[in-house]
Amino acid sequence: MKKYNVYGIGHALVDMEFRVDDSLLQQMELQKGAMMLVDEAQQSLLLQKVGGAAKHRSCGGSASNTMIGLAQFGGSAFHSCKVADDETGRFFAADMQRNGVENSLAGSTYPGTTGKCLVLITPDAERTMCTNLGISESFSVDNISEEHLAQAEYLYIEGYLVSAPSTCNAAVEAARMARKHGVKVAMTFSDVFMIKLFREGMDEIIGDGLDLLFCNESEALEYTGSDGIDGAALELQKVTKQYGLTLGDKGAKIYNGSEQFNLPGVPVKAIDSNGAGDLFAGTFLYGITHGMDFPQAGTLACRASSVLVTQYGARLQPDQAKKILS
Repeated sequence: MKKYNVYGIGHALVDMEFRVDDSLLQQMELQKGAMMLVDEAQQSLLLQKVGGAAKHRSCGGSASNTMIGLAQFGGSAFHSCKVADDETGRFFAADMQRNGVENSLAGSTYPGTTGKCLVLITPDAERTMCTNLGISESFSVDNISEEHLAQAEYLYIEGYLVSAPSTCNAAVEAARMARKHGVKVAMTFSDVFMIKLFREGMDEIIGDGLDLLFCNESEALEYTGSDGIDGAALELQKVTKQYGLTLGDKGAKIYNGSEQFNLPGVPVKAIDSNGAGDLFAGTFLYGITHGMDFPQAGTLACRASSVLVTQYGARLQPDQAKKILS
């Protein structure tokens, strides 16, 4: 029996959420709903514009959120990432530990700046992210523990890793290690702009095919070049054995390798969509590693995400996860 349900790799970022109006996005020439990479000076200017303290701060990054979601439902996770020896890095490591995710960050002494992500939430619940990767951009194969990876059922790769040569190579090598040890490879596209800007790196990570892919509707359409979601779903089967394709308030399409299931959405009033896809993946991975079939795991994941979008922040509270599971 494996020690970990999932071994995750991704960027280590501290998320700082702010509620803003659309006018600020227009003023700063920000693409609504997208994730944009910015340097430290640009991020500092944006912080001045939003003013005041963040409404919510937590350790983040796509894979980090997914590993915490898995752990909150009772799964076992190990996460590899990279932080600097600064206040933000210490906050990140402590927050991961508090949320039950094992990692190798204790005593990290890397000089530099830990990555931050400013999450701008508009009144329509859409999130726009301005990310400075900081030291996370130098995450490399040296930060991967093959020993821990070999003890996992799944490797989970964050699609944002395609944005730099070092991090993309780390993802490719992690997938190679996983296959060597019989560990299944799961990946999330993370963001439609990662596909648009770094398609070659995305294909390199996918290699001869994934065991499990997570993506949303716009990512599926962009990657496959399809003009409809049904056609995109069929095309995805060429690069992955199984998938979880989220459709926002319309639910999700789940494919278990032989049959596709269309799961209905859960009607709610959304105020913050940040982290919904990450939580869907974490909850789904919990389900399929704990005896659930794909429709059961997908239904649980839809339910969890529907609760998350009704509140601010990229993760549930532990008592909410227990309530959803019961």
